[in-house]
Amino acid sequence: MPLYEHVFIARQDLSNAQAEGLIEHFGTVLADNGGRIVGSEYWGIKSMAYRINKNRKGHYGFLKTDAPAPAVQEMERLMRLHEDVMRVLTIKVSAHEEGPSIQMQKRDERDRRR
Repeated sequence: MPLYEHVFIARQDLSNAQAEGLIEHFGTVLADNGGRIVGSEYWGIKSMAYRINKNRKGHYGFLKTDAPAPAVQEMERLMRLHEDVMRVLTIKVSAHEEGPSIQMQKRDERDRRR
């Protein structure tokens, strides 16, 4: 099956638990349609370069998936309809990188410098 990476931005007024719950929710949608999540990360709340729907910050979620195209299309459709999700980006990749994503590596490096 094809490999995909998804990043979504959720509204800033959600709690961390609710934002992480969105990752689980979209993972179950994908699993119901024949796909599976290889890995997922919650990047936390980050400032954005410009306002989206009057929000300056947003909760970022990252999913690595192995799923057929119809399952990905259904998940994207539900993400775009969900009132808490502001933006969605899906990229088809040839292989998933091992270990944490670049965003999580940066956080670890900052902690080591202190």
